[in-house]
Parts: sequence; structure tokens; C-alpha cells
Amino acid sequence: MKLTDLLIIDIETIPAKASYGQLDDAWKLLFNDKATKTVPFQGNIEEIYKKRAGIWAEFGKVVCIGAGFFLPLPSEQWELQLFSFSGHTEVQILRDFTLFCETWQSRNREFRFAGHNIREFDIPFLGRRMLINGLPLPESLRLQDKKPWEVTHFDTLGYWKFGDYKNYISLHLLANVLQIPSPKQGISGADVQDLYYQHNQLQGIVDYCKQDVLATARIIQRLMNLPPVEESQVKSWQDPHWGTMFTTLS
Repeated sequence: MKLTDLLIIDIETIPAKASYGQLDDAWKLLFNDKATKTVPFQGNIEEIYKKRAGIWAEFGKVVCIGAGFFLPLPSEQWELQLFSFSGHTEVQILRDFTLFCETWQSRNREFRFAGHNIREFDIPFLGRRMLINGLPLPESLRLQDKKPWEVTHFDTLGYWKFGDYKNYISLHLLANVLQIPSPKQGISGADVQDLYYQHNQLQGIVDYCKQDVLATARIIQRLMNLPPVEESQVKSWQDPHWGTMFTTLS
């Protein structure tokens, strides 16, 4: 595996409706049914909705996809290009992301996704939301019939397990264990929906998501026994200029 083959991703998701009370009666019944069959039914349903709806693709939506990739520099150094797809219209976020992935894969057939816990969360969530929105899946996400060894994502959670499938480690803990600056500074994934619905802080969500991508990129380098990129080696592009960034690459 080469660093230049990796597209590092992290997604931020929220409930599709700001509260349980905004669901119509049919969707309340559907949510109740999933909740009772999926999680221990403790607390009131409004609390369960706030905790779970944003991580269930049937009841959530994507507000940001953070992404990054490595470019080689002289003297065996690396630069990280950091950017995102974000906004209030999920279908446009997914379309832009799909276009980027298809363009990348047309240039590099060894293209693969990388991230933390992307096998069990980010990738399935994106695929499901694309289908829900009536969008065609890019080749890189057509995974339904693939055998496990045919899926070549680089998942830092899976790498850290060393075959111990009971093990779980958060991105925050793994970054600290590997002496990498933690991305969790004053915000966590649980805060994202409040930032969006209560404080109208989409840019704060984007910045947080990019920091997760940066931390994951540095973790990948440490796992490959490479020095992590310094701040001076990180190029962060602001929306909507990621398209310009990509077209200028050789």
C-alpha cells in the first residue's frame, strides 16, 4: 500500500429532523420499532432519538465529508491536502463526493478509502444515504457483494485490532496513545447536532471534521513507521474551492 493511493475520509452526521417531535406519526412508529430492536430501551424516546438518529442512516443525514490525501515532497517528506464537502443540502454533498471519487479512481486504479472505523460506519452510512437519495453508487462504494478480502479500505481501527475483534479504540484514544495531537478539543461527535440545529455553526462542524481527518492521516503515518506531517505540511482548502485544488493537481 502506498500513501498516495489513500483518500482519508471522516463524516459528520445529524438526525434528519431536529427532534423526535418533528417526525410524523408513521416515522415515529418506525423509529420506535428500530430503537426497541437495536438498543436497550432506557430513558424517554426523545433522548434516544437525539443519541441514535444521527448514526442510523434511515433517520440521519450527512452534513460534512472531510477528506485528505498525501502528496510526496522532496527528501521523503509528505504534504497533506485537506478539504471537505459540506452544506445544508445532503444530495449535493453526496454528488460532489461521488464526482471526486470517480475522478480520482479514473486516475489511480489502486485508489482506496482510509479512515477510522470507516468499515462499520462511514462507508455503509454514505452508501445507504446515496441509495436513499436516489443517487448511483460510485464504483468504490459498490461493496454489497464483495468478499471481505476484496474490500481494501485502510481502517485504522481494524489495523489496531491485530485480529482481536473484541477490541475497540476511539480515534481520540488512539491519537493520544501514539502521541499525536488529539482532534477532540472542546467538541465531540455528540455535539455536532447541537452545533447544527441550535447554533447554526456548520463551519465549526467542518473545522472539527477536518481535524479528525488530519489526526487520522497522522495515525496512518505512525502505523507505517513514518513521521507524521507537521502543520507546515498541511494545505487546507476551504469550500467550495476543493474542485480548483483537484483540477490543478498533475
